[in-house]
Amino acid sequence: MLRSRPISTLSICLIIISVIALIMGPVNINLWHFFSGQQSQLDSLILMDIRLPRIILNIVVGAGVAVAGAAIQGLFRNPLADPALIGVSSGAALFAAGFMVIGTSEGFFGRLGLSGCAFVGGLLTTFIVLAVGRRSGSMSGMLLAGIAINAIALSGIGLFSYLSSDAQLRSVAFWALGSFGSVQWEMVGFALIILPFIVLLYRLGSQLNTITLGDQEAESLGILVPKLRRKVIIYTALIVSLSVSLVGVISFIGLIVPHLIRLSSSSSHHILIPCSALLGAILVVVADGISRTVFAPAELPVGILLAMVGGPFFIYLILFSRGKLGI
Repeated sequence: MLRSRPISTLSICLIIISVIALIMGPVNINLWHFFSGQQSQLDSLILMDIRLPRIILNIVVGAGVAVAGAAIQGLFRNPLADPALIGVSSGAALFAAGFMVIGTSEGFFGRLGLSGCAFVGGLLTTFIVLAVGRRSGSMSGMLLAGIAINAIALSGIGLFSYLSSDAQLRSVAFWALGSFGSVQWEMVGFALIILPFIVLLYRLGSQLNTITLGDQEAESLGILVPKLRRKVIIYTALIVSLSVSLVGVISFIGLIVPHLIRLSSSSSHHILIPCSALLGAILVVVADGISRTVFAPAELPVGILLAMVGGPFFIYLILFSRGKLGI
């Protein structure tokens, strides 16, 4: 009962907020007219081909990035960890920036396209981090490798930005800040691949709870730590690479959402992971709704809004909730 209560509450909140986001915007939609068959062709187009796929993508990406953050924090036993720490976000952004600046329609990368290049970049940086971590034999070595690769990728993005034209620079900046502005149903289909990996991370909840005691304690309890480490990082990399390849970099969700669940509910991954998925989805739906409504007809990249709100809020958590966060 106690475990299901926060999950049920967040599920109800997600449904309500999604319905509000579906009907509200620069053009308000009357759902009663839609279900009674009295809607105009324009309203039907806005609802079914623009807002509905966008909100579904909000939910899937928000849930995936938040769960990835919760899993990475549990794996590294570090409340300041997030998926960007292993270089997956910056690696995907680097390959996407490279495609936008120097990409062509020919060759391997030309056939992959922007989203494909971003996905390959995220996976490639992750496998480099795994290889370095295997050679070093320690979690700290993997962590340092992720930080180094993250710095290299960011410098590469800066180089591509320097070499780009004004139009290319605007595209790189807008994409790197995260945007749901051009969502189509095909993108939703690709995004649904994220859901099985969320389930797989949830099934690792018991092992993630155990590894918080330390590697030696976990191994003494029968946990194969290197195998668990590989699984979590690969699942996380796939989730974040898919998310970044579709909508760009969505910041702060993977960092802040697990903290909010720990403070308000529980640090057990059996509760933390599903609640993080629901709260991450809620926050992205709300942020995207604000970005496309308040600034209409212009649209603010959702990553900017999340960073503007998430940064000060995270500072507040650090200053006033250090004991609960373990920092």
